[in-house]
Amino acid sequence: MLTILVANIKGGCGKTTLATHLAAASAVAGLSTVLADVDRQHSSLGWLERRPDTAPRVVGVDWAKDITDIPRGYRRLVIDAPAALKTKQIEDLVKMADLVVLPVLPGAFDEQATQRFLGKLDELKSIAKHKKAVAVVGNRMRARTKAADRLDQFLGGIGHQVVARLRDSQIYADAAATGLSLFDMPGKRAAEHRSDWAPLLGCIDGV
Repeated sequence: MLTILVANIKGGCGKTTLATHLAAASAVAGLSTVLADVDRQHSSLGWLERRPDTAPRVVGVDWAKDITDIPRGYRRLVIDAPAALKTKQIEDLVKMADLVVLPVLPGAFDEQATQRFLGKLDELKSIAKHKKAVAVVGNRMRARTKAADRLDQFLGGIGHQVVARLRDSQIYADAAATGLSLFDMPGKRAAEHRSDWAPLLGCIDGV
């Protein structure tokens, strides 16, 4: 089972959006998928409750209090981590993961928090020795803005692979409200935004 950890100590950077979309993308691809919600707010589990029966199935598990075993036979596990992660939690979750996906928003506060989190990750042997990859994702980016330009400069100097830049769009809120993702939605608009995810999905396939 391939395990993807979506994490950052900065709240509101889009962790749940990435986690739910990665889980949905795996399910749409025909992979039996589990989405583990470690956050007490249960945003990912709420998304699953809204997900229609007609959409490819994603199984949800509540890890807010305890990390429980995943039943055998599943191909993909996506972990949606909370913002307030303690060092021991980071170590335990990274140990489980094959890949860490780290979303970051344009803005000085997000960049500062992300830099601290990357520093903690770099202290872990599995990350420092490149046994496990960290895939950084620029989220809610708007072209031709100073914030986007600043984030591009920041991403270029963090020492980790920047695999994707996701455009800011209302379509993500529309999808979340109905328990769906871009990978479940028809139409040209969804297809255009799905193209932003191709590098990240390719990175995951290469793990």
